[in-house]
Amino acid sequence: MLWNLKPQARAFRYVGHKDVVTSVQFSPHGNLLASASRDRTVRLWIPDKRGKSSEFKAHTAPVRSVDFSADGQLLVTASEDKSIKIWNMFRQRFLYSLYRHTHWVRCAKFSPDGRLIVSCSEDKTIKIWDTTNKQCVNNFSDSIGFANFVDFNPNGTCIASAGSDHTVKIWDIRVNKLLQHYQVHSCGVNCLSFHPSGNYLITASSDGTLKILDLLEGRLIYTLQGHTGPVFTVSFSKGGEMFTSGGADTQVLLWRTNFDELHCKDLNKRNLKRLHFDSPPHLLDIYPRTPHSHEGKIETVEINPKLEVIDLQISSPPVVDIFSFDSTTTTETTGRTLPEKGEDTSGYFLNPSLMSPEYSPTMKKKTEDLSDLPSESRSIPLAVTDALQHIMEQLNVLTQTVSILEQRLTLTEDKLKDCLENQHKLFSVVQQKS
Repeated sequence: MLWNLKPQARAFRYVGHKDVVTSVQFSPHGNLLASASRDRTVRLWIPDKRGKSSEFKAHTAPVRSVDFSADGQLLVTASEDKSIKIWNMFRQRFLYSLYRHTHWVRCAKFSPDGRLIVSCSEDKTIKIWDTTNKQCVNNFSDSIGFANFVDFNPNGTCIASAGSDHTVKIWDIRVNKLLQHYQVHSCGVNCLSFHPSGNYLITASSDGTLKILDLLEGRLIYTLQGHTGPVFTVSFSKGGEMFTSGGADTQVLLWRTNFDELHCKDLNKRNLKRLHFDSPPHLLDIYPRTPHSHEGKIETVEINPKLEVIDLQISSPPVVDIFSFDSTTTTETTGRTLPEKGEDTSGYFLNPSLMSPEYSPTMKKKTEDLSDLPSESRSIPLAVTDALQHIMEQLNVLTQTVSILEQRLTLTEDKLKDCLENQHKLFSVVQQKS
C-alpha cells in the first residue's frame, strides 16, 4: 500500500505478489519501491498509478528482507534458503550470493558507505560481509536467542540487533565489542530504527510497545503504547522528524518527534566524512560504556496516544487497486526494452538507481532527452533482441534447475544432520549401557 496523506488519506494498492509481502523499502532517490515476498520473488515497482514492476527470481525459499545501498546502485535480499543475494540496479540483474549461514536469514542491511553488509539468521549469528571481496569478515554469536532484525547506525561504526530473547544489543564493529545491552521488553523485539543523528534508537516488540532509547545516556526514555497487539515494524523518516509503526492490530501509526535541535542534514554531512574502518572515535559516536541490563525499576515516560490523539482514520479510505504487469523478468540476468517515442521514460528501468532528479517518476521527459542515455540504449537491432530473449529463456531454465538442486541439497543437509543427531544419541545410549 502506497499512502498519500495530503490532503486526505488515500492509497494505491499494488497487486502482483502471490503470497505474503514481508518487506518493502524505497530507493534513496524515491523513484523505486522494492518488495520481498513469501512467493520467493523480489519486485521493483515504479511508485505511480500505472504499477509497472520488475520481478526478480533467484531465491528458492521465501524472501525476508530487501535493502538498497545508499547510492541506490545495489539491492541486497535475505531469504529462508540460507542465502543473501546482491542485485545490480543499473543492469537489473543478479550479481552474486553470500553463503555462510546455516539457517534462515531474517535480515540483511548495507552499511552507510556500501562497503559492508550485516545479516542476522536463526542460526543465532550476526555476520559482517565485505562487498569487495565477498567474504565474511566478522561474526557475532549468541547462545540464547537469535536476532530478528539488524542494522547499522548512521555513521557505520556500530550495529544494533533486535533479539528474540527480548534484548537489544549494540556492537562496535571496529573493536568487536558489545557496547550496550538493553533488556527493556517483555517479549521478542521485532524491529528497530536509528534516529538520523545516531543518538536515539526506537524498538518495536511483540509485547505491544515501542521503546525509545537514549544511546548517549544509555537509558530508556519513552515507552509508547499505541498498538493493541504485537508491533512488527518501526522506521524513522529520513529527517528524523517523524516515525511510523505497524502492528498485528492492522494499524499503521504516524508519530511526530522532537529529539534533536541540531539539523539532521548537518549530522549526515559529518557522518559521511567518517565512513571508514579506521576512523577515530568521535563525540557523536556511541559512547563505549559497559552493558546496560536494566533489570531494576524502569523510570520512563509512558505515552498512550489513544488517550490524547483523535483517530483520523475513516471507515473506508479511497484505495485504488493497481494490478502489476511485468516490464522485465529477472533470473540471473535480464534484457531491457526501450520506450516508444513520446512515451514517459520514467516508467522503464533504464537506469533507475542513477537517475537524476529530473528522471524521477513524477516528471515527464521529452524525446530529445533520450540522447543523454548511453549510446547502446538508443537502438537495439531486432536480431540482438531475439538473441537476448533466447538467452533469458535459457537462463530461466538454468536458474530453475539450480533452484531444484539447491532444494535437494538443503534436504540432504537436513537429513544428514538428523542422521548425525540420531547416531550421537545411539552412541550416548550405548555408552550409558556399557
